[in-house]
Amino acid sequence: MVKLTTETLFSNDLLSQIRDKFAFVDIDPHTQKKRLFLDNAGGSFRLKSANEKFAQFDLIPDHPGRDHETAKFLFEIEQQGINDTRTIFNAKEGSIATYLTASQAMFEITGVIAENIEGSNIVTTALEHPSAFDAAKFYANKLGKEFRVANTNPVTGGVDVDEITKLIDSDTCFLSVIYASNISGAILDIETIVKEARRIKPDLYIIIDAVQHAPHGLIDIEKTPVDAMNIAPYKFFGVRGSGIAYLSERAAKLPHHRLFGKDNSDLQLGSSTPGHFASISEVVNYVCWIGSKFSDEHDRRKMFVEGMNRIALHERSLLEVMLDGTDKAKGLRNIPGITVYLDYEDLSKRDFIVAIRIESFDYHEAVNQYGAENIIVYDRVASSIYSKRMLQSFGMEGAIRISPLHCNTVEEIEEFLEVTQKIVERNIKSII
Repeated sequence: MVKLTTETLFSNDLLSQIRDKFAFVDIDPHTQKKRLFLDNAGGSFRLKSANEKFAQFDLIPDHPGRDHETAKFLFEIEQQGINDTRTIFNAKEGSIATYLTASQAMFEITGVIAENIEGSNIVTTALEHPSAFDAAKFYANKLGKEFRVANTNPVTGGVDVDEITKLIDSDTCFLSVIYASNISGAILDIETIVKEARRIKPDLYIIIDAVQHAPHGLIDIEKTPVDAMNIAPYKFFGVRGSGIAYLSERAAKLPHHRLFGKDNSDLQLGSSTPGHFASISEVVNYVCWIGSKFSDEHDRRKMFVEGMNRIALHERSLLEVMLDGTDKAKGLRNIPGITVYLDYEDLSKRDFIVAIRIESFDYHEAVNQYGAENIIVYDRVASSIYSKRMLQSFGMEGAIRISPLHCNTVEEIEEFLEVTQKIVERNIKSII
């Protein structure tokens, strides 16, 4: 049983303010029924202000590349959004590029590096999202490079540093590795991976998929000087319709699709969308607002760091509640008939994702049972191309994935646990 503490959980007052900033936190926008949404690793809660700002600026007909007052205003909005994206990455140098999706960013960047950097092999892991794994495999096959895949660790739910580095040599073209798993929640030790990989090959190109980790914890290019890293704004409280990537100076100078005459650091094709940049600024404003509740700092990155650290602490406390329960509800670890997969003890190395199985239940049927109780979760099964490889690497056929967010409350986690207990007990009665 967890001893709840205000040292890590948001206060009720602050949490109420946080929840008010998100759309449809407890009401389904289509059915208008109350529901508990726990599928933020697939969809994600959106900040009202991020969507409002996107709509506000997207309605303006002016082109930000013109010379009149409104155009200059839109250009300033765009530049602020780029600067705020740098705040997220802590990227003082290098380039920021936008794409239609984070997956497209991964494929594009992977292809450019694979086709222009020498090396007979490409290294990745079995834990990768298909956009990263398949991109690496596609170009390995196309270019005749050996494709090396690091195994997962079924205890931690991640990939060990030495499992990755033992595959790297002086002839490795690039390493592509995920920051955190969207099945286990395991956070990989990217800082050590980068350091040890570059110890083997100092000029190694490294690509990081940070889509899953970005809404839950800090990313820092200064500490992890990689060549490319992507995020998905819609999974980071923002809007759909764009993927964003950081590229190092040397990665940006490679022959990307670009307009002749533009600077090597400028990877944008076509007219920009100021609304997307405005929505990113709202995400950073929001995280900094949380940081301001705990710190007197005025530096934007430092406020952002404080905000993300507080988000991580609140989520870790909720994760502990989900696993160990409270005096009102048994935790998943203590409910007979529930298996918690990949349940690594060190919660500081896990984002807020939990994978479970309900004994004698088909995964899809279990999701439907939760749905009947107005709780939205998701089944990750081996029949899906988005799940198969990762699940099989752990010796699993499937899992019910629960992925809350920092705007969830202890009471909501208790509600989920109570419904889980109810489903298990109902299943036992039906068998008898």
